[in-house]
Amino acid sequence: MHIAMLSAEYPPRWGGMGSTVFHLSSALVSRGHKVTIITRNGGGNDIPEVEGIEVISVGWLKLPMEFTRSYGRSALRALKKLNLSNPVDIVHLHCPMISWSNKQFDYCKKNIAPIVSSLHGSWLGEKDGLVTAAKQKESAVWANPNDLAILLTAKRYARFENAAVVNSDVCVANSKATKMDFLTRYSIPENWDCEVIHWGVDTEMFHPTELIDHDFRGRFGCNEESILLLAVGRLAARKGYGSLLKAFAIVKTELPNSKLVIVGRGHLRRRLLRQADKLGLSASVFIESSMSFLELASLFRNADLTIYPSYYEGQGLIPLESMSSGTPVVTVNHGPLPEMVDSTVGALFTMGDIDSMSHTIVKEIKNRELLEEKGIEGRKRVINRFTYEIDADYFIKIYNRI
Repeated sequence: MHIAMLSAEYPPRWGGMGSTVFHLSSALVSRGHKVTIITRNGGGNDIPEVEGIEVISVGWLKLPMEFTRSYGRSALRALKKLNLSNPVDIVHLHCPMISWSNKQFDYCKKNIAPIVSSLHGSWLGEKDGLVTAAKQKESAVWANPNDLAILLTAKRYARFENAAVVNSDVCVANSKATKMDFLTRYSIPENWDCEVIHWGVDTEMFHPTELIDHDFRGRFGCNEESILLLAVGRLAARKGYGSLLKAFAIVKTELPNSKLVIVGRGHLRRRLLRQADKLGLSASVFIESSMSFLELASLFRNADLTIYPSYYEGQGLIPLESMSSGTPVVTVNHGPLPEMVDSTVGALFTMGDIDSMSHTIVKEIKNRELLEEKGIEGRKRVINRFTYEIDADYFIKIYNRI
């Protein structure tokens, strides 16, 4: 089977979408299928070579939100050309970062192949996350051009998401929460064919360790008695790092030997460091913006607890990467997160509630024996439910069905 996968992110763009597309494609070709990726150009030259995967890069207009339309047009032109030389059996779109009109969907279905649309989240959900972040007084909600574009134009671009819902042969939501998001916000046809398949993670890269690397932890001021708390994700307002710093200030009063490491790229680094300084946390907060994947994987398995305070996610892969590494997670009791995390692998706190977050962190850390058991259970959960091998099997069934 020849699958054309259209995704605005693909390595070296290692966002959540880029990572899932890379690993799913690799799992598909390992089962004998051919995959052609049509993605945006300009991401860099370090495109990983995988036998059975061809990568076609296309142009796009570098404007917030509007890039989804220009990339969509370029991708369709490339798809037409590809189909002439190497006929395509399935077209797999990764939404919402590609915007097709009803006419474009109709052309593809009539002249190229059936369409599967993966729903990674919604623009309206992203907008709500930013509005919530503003209410929680997170830093710079209105300062980032991309975030500002989402706030101002999400309703316009939601029309193209609705086109995907109406015109795709099958939609695949990455969580029950994302499926419900579309059911409540969009014009859903009565015969809507939508399945839920959670994305998995790389269980070989993210694995547990039996021996703590104290030299590695020492980079962040940790001694053998220290507690290392970890948060990972883009430095953006909707990720909730401002609230996390406030909660960490409370945690420090009960656990004075704790350190917090935040790993992520984005425009908020200086603002967050200034906030940490005002809270008297400068010596205990570290923000890493250029950490390699191998270093990040090592940090996951050497941390004591991962915290994920995001205000909106389609699914959220960071908790799974932590669980795969044998490190428990505390996250929000909201959206898709409870579909992955519960009291057997970590704990949940009330979104945006600083006292709830700090109390939950302290409670988890103080029961070290139970924390270790949760780490073991988290790894088991990922192996049993959240791998790309499982994802590939599900998608192959869908491809065959249509």
